[in-house]
Amino acid sequence: MDYPNDQAPGAPVRSGIPEHGRIPKYYAVKARVAVLIEELGEGGLLPTERDLAVRYEVSRETVRQALRELLLEGRLRRQGRGTVVAGPKLEQPLSLASYTEGVRRQGRRPGRSLISLDRFPCPPALAAETGMTRGEQVWHMERVLLADDERVGVESTYVSAARAPSLAAEFDPDSSFYAYLRDELGIAFGDADERIETVLATPREALLIGTPPALPMLLIHRVSRDTEGTPLERVRTLFRGDRFSFTTHLGATGD
Repeated sequence: MDYPNDQAPGAPVRSGIPEHGRIPKYYAVKARVAVLIEELGEGGLLPTERDLAVRYEVSRETVRQALRELLLEGRLRRQGRGTVVAGPKLEQPLSLASYTEGVRRQGRRPGRSLISLDRFPCPPALAAETGMTRGEQVWHMERVLLADDERVGVESTYVSAARAPSLAAEFDPDSSFYAYLRDELGIAFGDADERIETVLATPREALLIGTPPALPMLLIHRVSRDTEGTPLERVRTLFRGDRFSFTTHLGATGD
């Protein structure tokens, strides 16, 4: 196979072009706009659809389809009535580090906006999933995730009220919940089970995050335990698929 010497390790092989060489018009336009994106740099204003159609001698619908994919991939973003080059995606580590710590590592300012904080008896489904006691009091906290004031996700956390009895009075919802558990309550995380899937946001979630409902999202489910193996929290976190990627370090294991 003809493998280009300058092929980036993380790029599609042969830039995604089939061996027979026939590619859809929109994909050829997308590749050319991708080069333009690199030239413009973050925040650069893209020419209008009309201008791009004239430049590449294609229909506006062909340009629109190319831009639609680049928007979904997070390489472009809408700004007012124009389209600009987006910044790099936020890299969130798959570890027991908090969202706050992950965002700060990249020089961004993390934040959260509280939607609701409620207390109620633990329902059967939550008890079965986490090992909490059915009927015991639990907190449910829902927050919008922010990075430099940009809305990038929604986080829903369930925690036993017995572990954090004064949560409503003591906890600053704009801060790290993990830091609160560790520094204020002396609770250390031991391990967690985590599952990741791709979903579309519900209409309510899309409204909270400020994205179109058709934008792909990365959904993380996590059940955490303390160092004694006691259930601690159940978290559902929805991240914008165009603004996030996830990283982890893998070690060797035996056969």
